[in-house]
Amino acid sequence: MPAALVVLAAGSGSRVGADRNKVLLPLGDTTVLGRSVTAALAVPDVARIVVVARPGEEEAVGEALVPILGDREVLLVAGGATRHASEARALAVLRRDIEAGMVDVVAIHDGARPLASPELYAAVIEAARVHGGALPAAPLGHLLTRALAPVEGELVGVQTPQAFRAADLLRAYDAAAEAGEEFTDTAGCLERHSEVRIAAVPSTALNLKVTFPEDVALAGTLQG
Repeated sequence: MPAALVVLAAGSGSRVGADRNKVLLPLGDTTVLGRSVTAALAVPDVARIVVVARPGEEEAVGEALVPILGDREVLLVAGGATRHASEARALAVLRRDIEAGMVDVVAIHDGARPLASPELYAAVIEAARVHGGALPAAPLGHLLTRALAPVEGELVGVQTPQAFRAADLLRAYDAAAEAGEEFTDTAGCLERHSEVRIAAVPSTALNLKVTFPEDVALAGTLQG
């Protein structure tokens, strides 16, 4: 059974110092978002791709996507005021397919992480099929305490794409809506409103998030 991918593009460019949404910044021959969606299009066994745009930016996002789509289709929806609200709107678009059993896993990705590979997507989707949920985790090094002492033990940073069994994800977001709750992380909603086990899939720091001006240049250097 195929999966669905949700790419979140409803952020801003405030911290990156840009005059536009950071996912619309140039990256190689496309944009940050274009690079993210290009990777998503290359993931095997995917039936639907939903891109969530910031309200008012649908036309700009569409223009960024058209050159990379070819004969593929991407659903474009307007996001909400928060990340959780944007994810909920994407799930609303996918609800019919999920409830009909036409989609077994939904992966949700931050469009500002343009270097996530198709292989990483495929790995988290497959792990979600086995365990119920999965997310990429990369080792964090060179961390210090406030006293400038090295942090003991191995710590990891959580990334996207995060993937979950579709029916469990939909039920968790329905439960959150009924309770009037919102979460800053997809996995957090599942942890609160389901019994899903969330597995960690190995990743690396190369799956960076564009947050500051230097991140755009670094992503341009690292992209293949």
